[in-house]
Amino acid sequence: MIAALIVDDQPLVRAGLRALFEHAPDIHVVGEAGDGLAALEQAHATRPDVVLMDIRMPRMDGIEAIRRLAADPGTRDVAVLVLTTFDLDEYLYAAIQAGARGFLLKDAPPERVFDAVRIVAAGDALIDPAATRRLVETTIRRRGAVPAAEARRLDGLTEREREVLGLVGQGLSNTEIASRLLVSEATAKTHVSRLLAKLQVRDRPQLVVTAYETGVVRPGDTASHPAG
Repeated sequence: MIAALIVDDQPLVRAGLRALFEHAPDIHVVGEAGDGLAALEQAHATRPDVVLMDIRMPRMDGIEAIRRLAADPGTRDVAVLVLTTFDLDEYLYAAIQAGARGFLLKDAPPERVFDAVRIVAAGDALIDPAATRRLVETTIRRRGAVPAAEARRLDGLTEREREVLGLVGQGLSNTEIASRLLVSEATAKTHVSRLLAKLQVRDRPQLVVTAYETGVVRPGDTASHPAG
């Protein structure tokens, strides 16, 4: 059973989501919150598997709440699914940076919402790396040069790990990375896992963000995807 916490400043939205999940036998709503501060309190009290987090809320917005959940040892393993009416690149980029595993609009059909909760609860990301790449490119172009502090995040990586980070940043899957580097898919997966650990990021979309923020990949870089 997946334990879900609903966070939204609109009581009617929370009630609607609670009623919606009554039709998902494997998802149980363990609590509700109307803002980010209340979400932190409820997360500690109810220990959910997934938090459905709104963005714009009083007292503390969803982005800051996601950051604090990810930074707290007691809640860092909670999967956050951003559920919002705002379909803006800035929100998605900030949510990925903060540690969200998924991003879904509130008008998504019920089965899509159920599937999204299941996906992030299983530890997977609901944000396509290729889509992440497009929005990160837009943001990085606006920012300009890569700060030296960001580039220093790569100091502990091997040359091969930097190469793999670049390929992840360009949207390649593990299978495509293995084909490009002439290694097994298991080896490619191991490289990606080590990158996650060394760079202290939670998932593949955050690796895409890191690849751009550190200058390993630059806007306009492309990688031809291997056939098959």
